[in-house]
Amino acid sequence: MSKISVADIQKLREITGAGMMDCKKALEESNGDFEGAQDYLRKKGIAKAAKREDREAKEGVVIAQTNADQTRGIVLALNCETDFVARNENFIGMTQKIADIALENFPASLEDLLALPYEGAVTIGEKVGEQNGIIGEKIELSNYHALTGAQIVTYNHSNNKRSVLVVLNMSDAAFEGPGRDVAMQIAAMNPVSVSKDDVDTKIVEKEIEIGKELARNEGKAEDMLEKIALGRLNKFFAENTLLSQKFVKNNDLTVDQYLKTLNKELTVTAFKHVAL
Repeated sequence: MSKISVADIQKLREITGAGMMDCKKALEESNGDFEGAQDYLRKKGIAKAAKREDREAKEGVVIAQTNADQTRGIVLALNCETDFVARNENFIGMTQKIADIALENFPASLEDLLALPYEGAVTIGEKVGEQNGIIGEKIELSNYHALTGAQIVTYNHSNNKRSVLVVLNMSDAAFEGPGRDVAMQIAAMNPVSVSKDDVDTKIVEKEIEIGKELARNEGKAEDMLEKIALGRLNKFFAENTLLSQKFVKNNDLTVDQYLKTLNKELTVTAFKHVAL
């Protein structure tokens, strides 16, 4: 077999629009022959997918699940173009099977997940590519996250379009219900991070700049803009970071205060929210 270089893979990707792993496999199967590799991709339905790159796959199925002791959790989204396909039992079943494989193997990244075997010699990436040709829509595994922790709780919305993983720092069967409530809070309120300490610096800088401009437009003095902007930033933190948000089920408490009513040490250490 001839040696397949990264440059060859990139060249085939540019020609077909297929993924790197699919292009590598195609070149290996065709012993480095580009025409043979393109034929391989077409037969798998992957090259057809390239023609749909300009189309949007906004529908699909999202699944979050954990292992038996709730110390590992995954959440992923398999996208398609229409709700008709998203509601199909075979499409939902394929998403569930990919989620089961992800949980069992616990890959570190989406690229690693796509490279895992789906059935026989077919990888998940190849299986998804095949579905492009079979279904006739752009099918894409667009999102994947894996988390570990003392106790992970999931929330899957009934329409399969929104799922959440929440990591608690303590494990107790009594935390299952409250953890789900917090997961539902995340689904409803869409916080940007667990706490203000976790907010991306780019978001903080953007909010300060917006706060300054708003104050400037209100006619405030230039030497007061920074102070006013920081005040608005604190309001942003209160409304957009999980632990500082008002708890949806009891607005007299923040999420942090609610968790402390269960155990004074209980908190959320991480979460992932995937929505179509």
